[in-house]
Order: sequence, then C-alpha cells, then structure tokens
Amino acid sequence: MPKPIDELLPEKHTRRPRIYAYAIHDDAHAGLLKVGQTTQDVKTRVAQQLKTAAIENFEIVLDEPADRPDGSLFTDFQVRDRLKEKHFENTTLEWMRCTVEDVRTAIAELRVNKAYSGNHHLDFPMRDEQRDAVEKTYWYFTSRWKEDSDAVPEFLWNAKMRFGKTFTAYQLAKKLEAKRVLVVTFKPAVEDSWKTDLESHVDFDGWTYMSHKAGVDPSKVDAQHPLVFFGSFQDLLGRDAAGNFKAKHKWLTEVVWDLVVFDEYHFGAWRDTAKELFEGEDEASRKKEIKLEFSDAQETFADELEVQANDEDAFVPIRAGAYLYLSGTPFKALATGRFIEEQIFNWTYTDEQRAKAQFSVDHAGEPNPYAALPEMRLLTYQMPDELISIASQGEFDEFDLNAFFEAKGNGGTAEFVHKDDVQKWLDIIRGAYLPTQVDALKAGTKPPFPYSDTRLLPYLQHSIWMLPRTASCAAMKNLLAEPQNAYWRDYRVVNVSAPDVGVGLDALPPVRKAIGSGFDTKTITLTVGKLTTGVTVPQWSSILMLRNLSAPESYFQAAFRVQSPWVIRNPNGNDPHAEDILKPVCFVFDFAPTRALRQISEYGTGLAPDEPNPEHAVEELVKFLPVLAYDGSNMTQVDAGGILDIAMSGTSATLLARKWESAILVNVDNLTLKKIMGSAEAMDAVMNIEGFRALGANVFETVVNKSESISRTKKEKGDDLTPTEKKELSAEEKEYKSKRKQIQEKLIKFATRIPAFMYLTDYRENTLYDVITKIEPGLFKAVTGLSVEDFNLLVSLGVFNAGHMNQAVFAFRRYEDASLSYTGIDSHDGLTHYGLYDTVVAVDQPG
Repeated sequence: MPKPIDELLPEKHTRRPRIYAYAIHDDAHAGLLKVGQTTQDVKTRVAQQLKTAAIENFEIVLDEPADRPDGSLFTDFQVRDRLKEKHFENTTLEWMRCTVEDVRTAIAELRVNKAYSGNHHLDFPMRDEQRDAVEKTYWYFTSRWKEDSDAVPEFLWNAKMRFGKTFTAYQLAKKLEAKRVLVVTFKPAVEDSWKTDLESHVDFDGWTYMSHKAGVDPSKVDAQHPLVFFGSFQDLLGRDAAGNFKAKHKWLTEVVWDLVVFDEYHFGAWRDTAKELFEGEDEASRKKEIKLEFSDAQETFADELEVQANDEDAFVPIRAGAYLYLSGTPFKALATGRFIEEQIFNWTYTDEQRAKAQFSVDHAGEPNPYAALPEMRLLTYQMPDELISIASQGEFDEFDLNAFFEAKGNGGTAEFVHKDDVQKWLDIIRGAYLPTQVDALKAGTKPPFPYSDTRLLPYLQHSIWMLPRTASCAAMKNLLAEPQNAYWRDYRVVNVSAPDVGVGLDALPPVRKAIGSGFDTKTITLTVGKLTTGVTVPQWSSILMLRNLSAPESYFQAAFRVQSPWVIRNPNGNDPHAEDILKPVCFVFDFAPTRALRQISEYGTGLAPDEPNPEHAVEELVKFLPVLAYDGSNMTQVDAGGILDIAMSGTSATLLARKWESAILVNVDNLTLKKIMGSAEAMDAVMNIEGFRALGANVFETVVNKSESISRTKKEKGDDLTPTEKKELSAEEKEYKSKRKQIQEKLIKFATRIPAFMYLTDYRENTLYDVITKIEPGLFKAVTGLSVEDFNLLVSLGVFNAGHMNQAVFAFRRYEDASLSYTGIDSHDGLTHYGLYDTVVAVDQPG
C-alpha cells in the first residue's frame, strides 16, 4: 500500500541547538545560573521548566548557538564541565555558581577548542567601517616602510564616539603583529575601556595589559607576548621642575614601541577650550575658573603641551615604529594640514547615521548595530527684540549669550545682572511669556518651545544647560528655586560647576545620584564646561546652549554628550538579545541662531575638508541633523543653502581676503618638501613662483636635512645633551625654521593671487576648475605666474590644500551673490557646482 504523501515528504528539522542560562531572583538561587541546552525556542523551554513551580521572578541572561564554525556541536554538559575545570561550583543538577561572563567564556573556548586566559568571552567581528580603518592604516604604514625602512608613519582616525576606537586600534596592532603597544591619553578616565576591550575579547587572548598605576617596568615583560601599556600625557610625558622628563619613566625611552596610540588627540584643543570657556576674564579670574572646572595640573600641563603641539619637531622621548592618533573632533589638525588625505580615516556623525539608515534597508528584520545611536535635532530660537537689545554685540552684532547670562556673586548670593530678563527667558522656554503667546495667537501657530511642547518634554526629562561662568550656574540654580518658578520644582538641579563638586569625572556621581534610573526623576545639570567631554550619561537627551562657543570642537564635543544611547537590554527578562531604545532622537537647543548655524556650517565643512562644494557637505550633514529655526513667529526647517547664507551674513570682503592669507592653504612639512624635491617638474614649477629663486634651489634640502638631523640627535642623546650642544641645536633650529617660514610665506603670497584672478575673470562661481583649465588658462598664468599644468602638479603633491581653497572660493561666491542680489543683479546662471580641482566637467564649455 502506498505511503501517504506526508510520510514521503516529512518536514526537515532545522532547529539550531542553543545553550541558555537563566537566573531566579531569590535568596536560594543568589549567585547561581541554570545552564541548559535546547532545540526549542529558549523562552518556550524555560517556561516549560518553571511553569509547574509557578516561578515568575526569573531572567534569561544568555541565549547562544551551540555549534562551531565547522558544523560540529557542543553540549551544555561540556559547558558545565569547562566551568568546573575553572573551579566554579556545580551545586545541583544544571546549576552553576558563576557569572554570565564566565559562561560566555566557556562557550567561546568550546567554539574554537581553545582555552582562554582570564575572562575572554566576546567574539564579535569588526564592523565594515572598523575593518576599513584597519586596512587603510595598515596599507599606509606598510607603504611608507617600503619607501623608507626608517620612516615612522603617522595616521589619524577622525572617528566620533561610539565608533569603537579602542577595539579597532587593537585590531590594527594585531594585524601589524605589534609586540609592544603604548597608549597615551589626555583623559586617564578612558583607561577602563582600553583594559576591558583587551581582556574580554577572544582575539586578544595572551596579550598583557599594564598601566602606570601598576608601577611595573614594561621592559621586563616577555618580549614574545604582546604588551599594551596605558598611561596619561600628564604622567608619562610631563616634565619635572627642571624641565626634564620624569626619571621614573626612563624605561619609556628604552623600549622600542611598535605602535604608539595617542587617544583623545587634540594637541592644544584642551587649551583652546579652556581659553574659550573663560574668555573675557582677567588672568587671575581665568585661572580660578579653570581650577574649578578642571585642575591646576591640567592647566600647567596644557601650557607644556601647547608648546609641543606648535612645534612639529618638538622632542617626545619615545622610539616608535608608527603613530596612530585618535580623536572625535580633530578639526585643528585637519585645518592646519597636519595630515594629508591618505593619512586620515573619517567616521563622522553623518557616516554613522547613513550606515544606520542603510543597514535597515539592506538587512531588514536583523538587529541594527547602529539602532541605539540617536539622531540629533538642532532647534534655534530668535529671542524677542526686548531681550536681544540688552545683549547684542560682537563682530556680527548678534545676541550675546555670555552678556545675557552674566552674573555676579557666588554660591547662594549669586544673581544675574539682567535677572528680570533671564526670568522672561525662563518663562519663554516653557511657553508662559505673554507677548510670545499673543504673537502665537495672531500667527495662528504655537511654536515648539522646549519646556512647553508635549513632543519635546519627554526629551527634557534630563538635560544639561551650558552657561558662560561659574557665577552664572550658581545664579541659575538660585533663580530656579525662587517662589515664582514653581514649575521648575519638579526638576532636581545639579550645579556641577560649584566649588564643592569634584574636578573632572569626580563631578559625575552627583549627576548619577540625582538621575537614578532616570524613569521617575527629572534633572537639570548646570555646567560651564565640566562633563562636556569624555563622559557618558545615557539619560541626558537634550542640551541647552546658553553661552557663546565659537570653536566647533567645543560646541560639538558638548552637543554629542546627549547622543549617547539609552537602551534597556533584555527588557522582559526573557530574551538577552532584545533591547528597548528609549532615546531614538536627541536635541540641541540654541538661542543665538546665527552663531548656531555658523557652527553647523563649520562642522559640516570641517567633516569634509576635501569636498569641492561646501554646500554639498552641509547638505549631507543636515540630512541626519535637521535644523529648525524659530524666527519669532514660525518654526521652519532650514536647508543647507539657508544655513550657509545665514552663517555668512555679516561676512566682509576683508574677512574673505584673510582666508587667502591663511597658512592652512599650503603645506610645508618635511613629507611635502620631499615630494617637491623628488620631482624635477615640481621643482621647476616652484621656482616660477615669485620670490623662490631668491631663496635658492637647495632651500628645501636644507630645511629637511637639518630638521631631521636635529630630531635624530635629540632622540639619540635625550637628556644627555650638554648645554653647548643644546645651544648649537637651538641656533640650527632657528635657522631651518626661518627658512621653512620663508617657503610658507612665498606659497601664501602665490595663493593671494587667486582672488585677483577671480575678480578679473567674467566667469566667477563656486568652482574655478573649468574657468582655470578650459576657459581662461592664459589669464590664470598671467595673474599667478604658474601654468595650469604646474598648478595641478603642485596640488597633486599636497603643496596647496585644495579643500580649503575650495571653501575660500565658495565663501567668495556666496559673498558676491549676496552683494549682486542686493543691487538687483543676478549671478551667472548655468555654471557648474564642482570643486576647484574636480576632474569631472558636467557642462558644455563655450567656444
């Protein structure tokens, strides 16, 4: 008799065996985990086990596949046996006295049939962008070593927080087969992540982690095993009272480090931040404010670091094979041309948010690794004329936040100079100021003020307010507590800039205590600058910019504090892979619109210094960082063109001219000079630039050879240099630095000819490529002295910074368009929007 079709075509068993672990939260099971195995859904299997006992206070803490890459399987018995080998107690049946990390380590070992030292249990791979960073850096390092076996190549990772810089840097070290890695940071608090990443991931099993805290000499560690040594700039590179490097770190100069990593690399950015935070103060007041916000030690060390930062040949007592620099906002290094394009890997906020959107498209239904990273929103507000009138000043006659929030006194006696007006501002942001209510009724719209719009209020449950002075923070706390401000009593106000609050990360505990879990509390953190870099407070969802910040580094370091993920993992206790994202977006509120949009403009163009058209760079940014502006009657979204128009309002022809006198337009580092020396065509081209023949053809060789010789001598002799040798070296340094300065001045003088060419040509636009190369190459040579071919050659060698020239050209075009528009004349139509050196011509050329 024939068999039924169902018997002939049985369903194929496709269930993947899994190892699971769960905890029961009661005294009897404290510290214990049930480790089991199933081919069912883990939640279903655990429910079956606990249903008869009516146990509900359980939590599934682990759910992992029980197979190896070769297809073979391991069992829960093997997992428990491996745990017992590590001396974890097997109490009864499948219950183990251990942590979930211990179980993960046992699984990771069984998966590759290998025993790991310590608690290496993580085995996730690099994301695509992390792999790209490693490959690009590895290629650059190895190519430089092939060119020159004695070269010490440098590379910059311009990567925002949450990129995974520590894990990726270790992967680079592994690919380089580095045995000695030195990590130096300006922020010692980041040590935890460097230590955890090395000691928890299976890729770094057998590596040794050490830090300056251990007081151990790394030179005594077995050279066959990879070593990572972590230290701070202040400790390792700081000098004693006599100006010498600390004797206790003499070993630092004796070890040959395969890779040196400078974390939180800003070289002077902290110094710039400190200056900006307390601009307008006299020296005594400034030092007092810095002491409250930071520390005396950091102020002293910042002075030393600034000197080193401004001298590319400054002596650092380290022998290294290669240098890797890590920073989330290295705008200063990018702007000065410190690194050329092939020495930089970029992973910006825009890259991150683009990857987040693309992953959802390419891998629908899969967990998105970027999902928890919130998208930012910038909301700017034009204040009423009566408030603007009391604090309008500065280069662009803008609303001056520092003047508006100026305060006197300290502690409980601190008070705003314009207290009545600040009170009006408090009423405005919660929608309770009568004049703005009347205006809203007339306009028929209700503007979304931060503390009045129900869509925004959930994101203001925990916020940070950045004010101009410590006195301003104290005055704000006092004002919020006054009787008329009953609305604000629901918020616990934490003034981390108060004198009795700790320095640096020591200021964090009061904030965490006030926030608690974050669900049933409301907080406002007041700060001048403390806790605006290098900290993570997941519950912060918005920041109010109540002070002037001109540097985009300072502005966005602070703004990114609110972009940290706030996630609940395993929210129902039955799925370790599940997570609730509590903060899908975050907000920056700014009350000086023009200044805020200028920050966006500078940040957007700073993220893409080589983008030919700055409008494209800003346009790409605002796709993922929408900007909304309240003009006093309506709140509207502002596009890239509008941002640039507003940001450049008030720009004068004089300011534009200064762009063409800036040192960032040219590169005169040794690497660039060597490229010129290595090309006969380039040498001939440079000699055609006015003034160069007077310097002599050997000026480049003199600068390169003397600077390298001096650097070599310092590294070899270090503190053994005699006073006579130091004096001789100092004289030689002055000589080659003077010549380098002369080279720079000649190149800048050439750059200033380009605006003259722009004024003379009838084809002015934000791209000059076609004008120079196709339309009027003869005019270009007549004005500048260089042929198009010579100019392109020098650009390709990095002598001229194409990206910054593009931005200067673009600023000129914007300024000219605005001027012509004012007179009723339109700029040329139909011209291209490519960059100065873009090789694609998208329009037909006349003639």
